[in-house]
Amino acid sequence: MFVHNKRLQYTVRVAAPNPGLANLLLEQFGGPQGELAAACRYFTQAVGEDDPGRKDLLFDIATEELSHLEIIGSIVAMLNKGAKGQLAEAVESEADLYRSLTGCGNDSHTTALLYGGGPALTNSAGVPWTAAYIDTIGEPTADLRSNIAAEARAKIVYERLINVADDPGIKEALGFLMTREIAHQKSFEKALHSIQPNFPQGKLPGVPEFTNVYYNMSSGNDARGPWNDGSDWKFVEDPQPAVDGGDGLATVGVSADDIEVLKAMASRTASNTSTDPATGADLGSGQA
Repeated sequence: MFVHNKRLQYTVRVAAPNPGLANLLLEQFGGPQGELAAACRYFTQAVGEDDPGRKDLLFDIATEELSHLEIIGSIVAMLNKGAKGQLAEAVESEADLYRSLTGCGNDSHTTALLYGGGPALTNSAGVPWTAAYIDTIGEPTADLRSNIAAEARAKIVYERLINVADDPGIKEALGFLMTREIAHQKSFEKALHSIQPNFPQGKLPGVPEFTNVYYNMSSGNDARGPWNDGSDWKFVEDPQPAVDGGDGLATVGVSADDIEVLKAMASRTASNTSTDPATGADLGSGQA
């Protein structure tokens, strides 16, 4: 059961409307790294989780992400307050109204014109939110790693938003939200390492002869480091197909009847390399 508290988790103080900034903040409202995506990601993981500790963790953070969604939505709504009234009541001339919405250097039609000044479940480019942003696979050692990465990406987006915001109250609220991404990363990483072993993900081990091999697949200016150098790695300088020792060809066993059919198809569709007929390309270029 969810019970909504009408007070925000963090106080929102917006000095003045700014439709352009409102549009940018939609990235964390309905974007791929935004709060709705995070809430849905962790909530669905929690519902399917059997471990009581991880289940509680995921429900707690999912619910907090919804509160962050409310904070972002409230900031967007406050930043659009002037535009909302102006659009609804047409108190300015057309040209002045257009300049007030776009004069800050950002096209704010998404929040202002299409949604009347309210927050929209889109990213800052107007792309609708989609459940495709949720990449849960149902294996905690994989999902927790994905959650850590998602929180890291969200932190970076908040950093960029802080860098373009000039309102102290908004910067403060965004700083809080950014910091909570760090806290969530720590929780998820602790939960991941409470599972031992947690690598490789899942149950099956890797094939030993390929697990610690690094194939140098791009020649020239090869860089060596802990990702491909040292006692843990076998570095293959010039890998040649096939690395399993086979001929590298794809084969399939088919029935005798299928063999005859495949031969007939191959004969019918065979290329005749001795002919060079005039083609549409020749005709179009005036060569014929």
